Amino acid sequence: MGQKLKIAGWLSVGALAGALTTVSLQTVARGNMAPLPLEELQQLAAVFGMVKSDYVEPVDEKKLISEAISGMVASLDPHSQYFDKKTFKEFSEGTSGKFVGVGIEISQEDGLVKIVSPIEGSPADRAGLKPNDLITKIDDTAVKGLSLNDAVKRMRGEPKTKVLLTIFRKSENRTFPVTIVREEIKTQSVKSKIVEPGYGWIRVSQFQERTVDDFARKIEEMYKQEPQLKGLVLDLRNDPGGLLDAAVALSAAFLPENVTVVTTNGQLEESKSIYKATPQFWRRNSSNDPITRMTVATGGALKKVPLVVLVNEGSASASEIVAGALQDYKRGTLMGSQTFGKGSVQTVRQLGPDTALKITTARYYTPNGRAIQAKGIVPEVMLDETENGNVFSALRPREADLDKHLSNGKEAQEKKDPVREKAREDAIKKLEEESKKPVAERRLPEFGSDKDFQLIQALNQLKGLPVKASTTLAERKIEKKVD
Repeated sequence: MGQKLKIAGWLSVGALAGALTTVSLQTVARGNMAPLPLEELQQLAAVFGMVKSDYVEPVDEKKLISEAISGMVASLDPHSQYFDKKTFKEFSEGTSGKFVGVGIEISQEDGLVKIVSPIEGSPADRAGLKPNDLITKIDDTAVKGLSLNDAVKRMRGEPKTKVLLTIFRKSENRTFPVTIVREEIKTQSVKSKIVEPGYGWIRVSQFQERTVDDFARKIEEMYKQEPQLKGLVLDLRNDPGGLLDAAVALSAAFLPENVTVVTTNGQLEESKSIYKATPQFWRRNSSNDPITRMTVATGGALKKVPLVVLVNEGSASASEIVAGALQDYKRGTLMGSQTFGKGSVQTVRQLGPDTALKITTARYYTPNGRAIQAKGIVPEVMLDETENGNVFSALRPREADLDKHLSNGKEAQEKKDPVREKAREDAIKKLEEESKKPVAERRLPEFGSDKDFQLIQALNQLKGLPVKASTTLAERKIEKKVD
């Protein structure tokens, strides 16, 4: 066991519950491993044998071992995970931003699947599907009663296979079938627009392999449309995280060259790292550096344009790296609500052709050395979700709410806040009341729309106009454990 074990892996800083992770290729060399606990391993073997021989019906050996590994890893923290063939495929799709399907962004409405938008150039787009179309059947299966996740799985499949969708178009009051041939879809994690003359909005919904390229291209397009940009809103609300190199690249787009963006620290020597605002930390090949290209094309405008960064409880991991770095260097004003608090690093190591282990190996820190784990980033200006206050923000879990979450490392546990507990009770009552309303009246305004209250406040901040800050939101504190 003294022999060094060398495993090619991916360094990751993933997001929440569902969690898309921050990934960067690395090699880990681990030596001087402690002796294995033989007595406990003998017990494990004995239990395995008893289950095989004594259980009421035969069990699959491979499944039993796989479940044992899953349970062992899941007991560590909410973000460590064993990937079997199926979950590893889903994880890879999430970080690459590629999957095989029809190419639509969807939500649910009255038990049916609603098309929010077809992805530009996708099979669904070419087939003429439109926003607000409702999918009533997928092949021979009625959508009513299916979860959104089940519906997605039925629409995905192998390339060049067909799926039959039955569409109800409300605007024309008709139902019709559409046969679509599945193909590889590249998701769009960056949206942008000029919201009004002189002011731009760019939203990053996830940090994927294509995010840096898309971000740079969108910024270039924005400056071609509006060369004299007076202010920019970087929207990271509900961004669960993603690739570490993408987070470093986006931070570097706004920061001086070669400053520290984020540091990591853990037990392995390889987990003690400093990531700086230089191309070597994000460039995947010598011919592709979209951040440098964009900086040259815009004359370095992004380094000095007045900036507001919008965050909320759903902003996690990679998006917290960006928010924390920009805040530490006072590059922009952070507005919104305290972020999720996912400040741990996971390393994803492939165990076989289609299985892997994602295990927490370090914590990450902002340039000023702040630990984000179980605390998050606190904006300078707290904003409610709507003009009428926060609808459901108190119900959104954060890292500190997750069972077995990793401690902050500097401070041990979050204070129990009676005000927050009261807010949760009020939000549950409000949720019950809201559930009785029509679906269209229950939703918060779409991010980036003219009814987006927080975006309106961000624009006011950039213009020097009065901002309607929250009078109820407050920082969630953590306190040192008293023995």
